Amino acid sequence: MQLNKIYQGDRLEVLNNREKVKKESIQLIFADPPYNLSGSDLKTVGSKTGGDWSKVNEEWDVMGEKEFIDFTNSWIKSCKDILKPNGSIFIACSYHNIGESVMSLKQNGFEIKNIITWNKTNAMPNITRRVLTHSSEFVIWAVKGKGWIFNYEVLKNINPNRQKDGSPKQMKDIWDMPLVQGKERIKDEKTNKAAHPTQKPESLLKRIIVASSNKGDLVLDPFSGSNTTGLISYLYGRNYIGIETEKEYLDLSIKRFETLKNNLQKKYR
Repeated sequence: MQLNKIYQGDRLEVLNNREKVKKESIQLIFADPPYNLSGSDLKTVGSKTGGDWSKVNEEWDVMGEKEFIDFTNSWIKSCKDILKPNGSIFIACSYHNIGESVMSLKQNGFEIKNIITWNKTNAMPNITRRVLTHSSEFVIWAVKGKGWIFNYEVLKNINPNRQKDGSPKQMKDIWDMPLVQGKERIKDEKTNKAAHPTQKPESLLKRIIVASSNKGDLVLDPFSGSNTTGLISYLYGRNYIGIETEKEYLDLSIKRFETLKNNLQKKYR
């Protein structure tokens, strides 16, 4: 089994291939699966409320209702087989797909410990002005068995919220952080637009990885995307395995990781 590698291919085939991912070898899984939101090309150019804006509309994010339920159940079942007996899984979702994820976790014998609310502090205004602004997503934390890792003191120390006297404070299940922006946002060199439509914040992955794994543990991301999971795992001394079906995102991940390593080598020379 090769470590610190991203496999390109069908994620179920990789997850079920014991030469690539051994049974009960993974301590932590972070998954940012399709939300099944695409299928209509909604764009707003020159909006007076939020500027130029477009809806995520990707082929890999379009499924029928039953297809999406079966898909969710299949990859979660495969993840359970490779998790250690005390392993954790974190699944990113929105209100659109949280139901399918929760039901699949329960059907596969996972125990849900928290549903974290990511409060997006720079969320786009609602362009229709007919519903409340969508400013939150969720991350479900579930465990396979007993004795799961939860580095309570580490989370307290990195919690930006403090007691009145400045001492560390217990972290809550509501996390205030912006959508990826500035230098952290990976841009397409040709168009200068976001290279991946659903890039997750590094600070989000940092909290998850340091909370539910230890140095040397193996972290897996079955929907690798822009490979934020792999980068943060590497930075904090974990090993990782990623899976990605789209070659353009795989190329992006490799380039991003090489840039990180080069920058670290320059910093510590």
